[in-house]
Amino acid sequence: MSAAPILITGGAQRLGRHCAERLIDDGHPVIISYRRERPALDELRRRGVVTLQADFATEAGILDFLARLKAETGALRAIVHNASDWAPDSVGDEAGANFERLFRIHMQAPYLINLHGRELLEACREPQRDIVHLTDHVVQKGSRKHAAYAATKAGLANLTLSFAAMYAPSIQVNAIAPALIMLNEGDSDAYVAKAKAKSAMEMVPGPGVIYQSLRYLLDNRYVTGITLPVDGGRHLR
Repeated sequence: MSAAPILITGGAQRLGRHCAERLIDDGHPVIISYRRERPALDELRRRGVVTLQADFATEAGILDFLARLKAETGALRAIVHNASDWAPDSVGDEAGANFERLFRIHMQAPYLINLHGRELLEACREPQRDIVHLTDHVVQKGSRKHAAYAATKAGLANLTLSFAAMYAPSIQVNAIAPALIMLNEGDSDAYVAKAKAKSAMEMVPGPGVIYQSLRYLLDNRYVTGITLPVDGGRHLR
């Protein structure tokens, strides 16, 4: 349990929401960012989660979020960069804008939040302080249809190494690289079967495995600069 809150970006749904709820269950105060209002936010607020709206697609939006974050708390136990946009590649005039948006969400926002958030992490009185980047298995192989997504997630993976070196030994910086973790509503049986076949474990594990991985990093004082793959053994196929 920590007195200083843990920040999760993109915490209103799916993996971010699950981790926020589990951290609350474990007694940690939590702050999340969210892009747009959702019914699930009311339940998170009822449980004591602080919710801050943020637009990470613009530099102004990132800096505005940071100002409001610092007004909300004077210390952080950890920062979990979960905000993401699984946007396919665009063509024509939209391609540049699409890449820039993904760059800001996956790279510039974590970069600036890590820089500005350092003082908040160092103000925490706990013996351990963490930054965790949620990257993606696709970083290892690229993507035919999501090249901009894969490239910007790869940039986030590299930021893990840079910030780990910069912030050691007082702040640990690591990454988690998931493959398929959860299904979307409406996914067909054929898609599910194809997706399962991509990993040696042949399963869709659910968000609990990401929380287990996050918990490991938050609880281990001797790990920094690593990427923890959570992909069911895709490299074996």
